[in-house]
Amino acid sequence: MSDSPRRSFRVDPAASVGGELTVPGDKSISHRALLMGAIAEGHTHVTGFLASEDCLATLRALRQLGVSITEPRAHELVIDGVGAEGLRESRAPLDMGNAGTAMRLFMGLLCGCNFPSRLIGDASLMRRPMERVARPLRLMGARIDTQADRPPVMLHGGCELKGIDYDLPMASAQVKSAILLAALRAQGTTRVTEPAPTRDHTERMLSAYGVTCQRQGATVTLAGGQTLRGTNLQVPGDFSSAAFFIVAGCLAATSGLKICRVGVNPTRTGLLDMLRLMGAQITVTPLKPIGGEPLADISVRAGPLKGAVIPPDLVPLAIDELPVLFIAAACATGETLVTGASELRVKESDRLAVMAEGLSALGVRCELLADGIRIQGGGLHGGRVDSHGDHRVAMAFAMASLRASGSIQIEDVANVATSFPGFDAVARQAGLALSEVDGP
Repeated sequence: MSDSPRRSFRVDPAASVGGELTVPGDKSISHRALLMGAIAEGHTHVTGFLASEDCLATLRALRQLGVSITEPRAHELVIDGVGAEGLRESRAPLDMGNAGTAMRLFMGLLCGCNFPSRLIGDASLMRRPMERVARPLRLMGARIDTQADRPPVMLHGGCELKGIDYDLPMASAQVKSAILLAALRAQGTTRVTEPAPTRDHTERMLSAYGVTCQRQGATVTLAGGQTLRGTNLQVPGDFSSAAFFIVAGCLAATSGLKICRVGVNPTRTGLLDMLRLMGAQITVTPLKPIGGEPLADISVRAGPLKGAVIPPDLVPLAIDELPVLFIAAACATGETLVTGASELRVKESDRLAVMAEGLSALGVRCELLADGIRIQGGGLHGGRVDSHGDHRVAMAFAMASLRASGSIQIEDVANVATSFPGFDAVARQAGLALSEVDGP
């Protein structure tokens, strides 16, 4: 986490990557499995669970609320659901750590309870905006306080929620999911309309728990008062984690690189379309779906990449993968332009600014835009990059080493464990010359 002692990666140039690898379970799905399992009736057995810092923050918070959850072992756990009315007040604040997804989804889960809750996080999370979630929940009848749009978030409880029709002002799966979780407790029907498609893990998982959640066009409809039933869930490999190695394969897998059993939900795989626009050689081999989520092996082979204008409608389908796309753009020939990505300004860091700063430090010509970035490809040299405690920035710059002319030192990488525990070992398995060193 960002409050931990600073650690750094040193990544030396490597000739190639290759072989087969797997990535940990999907973080978004693991969060949702915990939250819905907690309010379901009966037991839920989860396999493939991601025991990362972010997901463990969700697990600990649910235990504070009276939910019995076994310790994750071999990526498995069992949740003893307490039902819709079974959560109990926590005497202490619920600490979400670095997990923005957890904080925003807990707002929806808890705002209709008959007790108050206070949500806090680490220094990074306490700077992230929360009113985008609080506003629609207030329209449903919730009483929520933030500190000038930032945590701590105070949920006063004791409110009767009502269904609403809500047009999302921005494409956000977290806001949509928070509203749908609140809608489970609301009187009447809730309809959420998206301006562009976003991750639909919440809708798929509600169905797995026996809830009827309908989609018509851009609108998701959920009737309140439905009961969740405990179930068996399998969590696929996280596409956002696989993304780093997909780009690594594009840059240096001369004999091919295969990432096995990855979730390929179409609301998550915009990166594949972006890379194909740049000329990437990517093969997706479908496997039998698990838990309502499509699954595939992804094979990549190195080849020349060319710059491209990225269609803005793909951006919401790859918002977490854009940092590593920027690395691919730096290694391509010609110019790449990404716009419509203002959401990157309010992630764990201002990812647009931090990526532009790091690319410049490695000799890449780039222009920071209000809602995107313009990158002149052609390669990069070694140097020192500050990830500003952002796990996806840190992992993206590790991939840059595959085309750098010298070693790259990436500072402040402790937060990598929030989404990808064991990243350094998987990177070395693939062929990266990565080691962890003491920070400055």
